[in-house]
Amino acid sequence: MPPTSNPTLRQRRLGTELRKLRERAGMNATQAAARLGVNQGRVSMIETGRSPLSAERVRAMSHAYDCSDAQLTDALASMTGRRPRGWWEEYRENLPVGLIDLAELEHHAAALRVALVVHIPALLQTTDHARALFNEAVPPLRQYEIEHRVTHRIKRQGILYRETPPPYTAVIHECALHMGYGGPVTVRAQLQHLLSVSELDHVTVRIIPLGKGSFPGTGQSVDYLVGTVPQLDTVQLDTHHGCEFLDAESQLDKYRHVLDRMEANALKPAASRDLIHRIAQDT
Repeated sequence: MPPTSNPTLRQRRLGTELRKLRERAGMNATQAAARLGVNQGRVSMIETGRSPLSAERVRAMSHAYDCSDAQLTDALASMTGRRPRGWWEEYRENLPVGLIDLAELEHHAAALRVALVVHIPALLQTTDHARALFNEAVPPLRQYEIEHRVTHRIKRQGILYRETPPPYTAVIHECALHMGYGGPVTVRAQLQHLLSVSELDHVTVRIIPLGKGSFPGTGQSVDYLVGTVPQLDTVQLDTHHGCEFLDAESQLDKYRHVLDRMEANALKPAASRDLIHRIAQDT
């Protein structure tokens, strides 16, 4: 198969995980190439996601690297092959690549966990709320750029309404419920939408109340995208310079604990809905 000049996030992640397997086996790229019967350049292209792979090739590499984790090997093999073009690809020329990668990650995630302090989660936002947020971007966005971002964000929400949606858990600090993005009408509509979505069987919304005191984290928005095996989990941090993706085992373990502790500080779902309802009435 010809090399890929613009690999997707999924292809890059497959290459990254194969590199991790090689490194755990104590091999450098030259040694791996000799064992696999290819040249060192091919190993490099595989590990950067630029060389398409078959499931059989991935299994052969896993065996060559002495990987005994059958579930991980199966999960990596499932990431191979040419996949149908995702809806997010139509935005590739108009949006930062991080937003395209995030949509792809969400599409393939087995479950999602998010935690936010001053914002409503993107997958739970109304169109007007999202537009109000993008109007505050620095540097300012042109109107057509705002609309690209808004429509992309709303399309991302489709994963919550498909036939077999992933479990979705959102921990939101009460501060986010009081932010006045878009004015009172937009705020009330957003809170009512949050209540409505929280009633879905696969969606859990939990609020950390203002009086709870301290909690872990720095207020940074965290998206934790659960893979088919724990090694394929991904953390996405929303930063001023764009999306940042983390997949090192130590980082994944850290953010699992952060989210666990934030959930421990949050109200139960029913009490959270009561609080959202009271704030909506007072807005």
